[in-house]
Amino acid sequence: MELRQLRYFVRVVELGSISRAALDLDLVQSALSQQISRLEGELSTRLLQRTTKGVTPTEAGMAFFREAQLALRHAEQAARAARQARLSGTVSVGLAPTTAAVLGLPLMHAMRQRYPDVRLHMVESLSGHLTQMLNARQLDLAVLFETDAARRWSVTPLLEEKLYLIRSRRGLPAKAGASVSIAELADMPLILPTGPHGLRSTLDAAFARAGIRPVLAAEIDSLALLMDAVDAGLGATLQPWAAVGRFADADRRFHLAELSDPLARRPNVLCSLSDDELSPAALAARVVLADCARERVLSGLWVGARLIHHDS
Repeated sequence: MELRQLRYFVRVVELGSISRAALDLDLVQSALSQQISRLEGELSTRLLQRTTKGVTPTEAGMAFFREAQLALRHAEQAARAARQARLSGTVSVGLAPTTAAVLGLPLMHAMRQRYPDVRLHMVESLSGHLTQMLNARQLDLAVLFETDAARRWSVTPLLEEKLYLIRSRRGLPAKAGASVSIAELADMPLILPTGPHGLRSTLDAAFARAGIRPVLAAEIDSLALLMDAVDAGLGATLQPWAAVGRFADADRRFHLAELSDPLARRPNVLCSLSDDELSPAALAARVVLADCARERVLSGLWVGARLIHHDS
């Protein structure tokens, strides 16, 4: 039995007509009749009887009508109490530029829909800076690429991303491959972020495994400027697909070749202050963020990402 069935039945009794109730409820009359019949079937009793002027409740129907009215009033009171007590406050969320390109707007939309009284403070910065801000308690939660287990954080693995060699299509050979090994990058000018940030640590480890030293054309700690430099043909970069997520014409501008090194992956970890330090609004936002990330991956909108399954 559903609340809508109670609502439909009460309106039919109040108006004394299924056709008028259907019009009032903006339903097709046959659909409303089907709902009433289903309700009678669940209760194993006749609730309405037809007359020349419409319908009237049977004795059982009148008893049910009174209780249904009461149940609907209680449901409305419960909804009103929930609205009055719904979460409020401010939650600070840190995302790296690549992560923000894929996850930022979906998170904001989901929070507005689920918790309209919670105000988000969104911070976009490189992961090293976000780590410092989280340690200084300037953020409630952040998506990071590496963590220090000694810190008193709540840590939840989210997903891992493949890494790609990203080059401008200007002057690129027509038969550029779909994948590339680290060894093939030995003489290629690269534009990378600097050392304190999670992606660079992953790349340095991959270079070390391959026994090569990368040729650095530039080090840029700004995703927008870095991708502008790649677009201009000043060098290639190694990034997850999300680095081109803000380019509507990414397929025309850039060529992406997946790194074949199976360990060249970027983990995304949801880190927050410990649970006892987080407000109810921040705890809720953490759940919503994880849900959004999962939805983006499962829907195929986060290219090259794979969910990390963990025990809850």
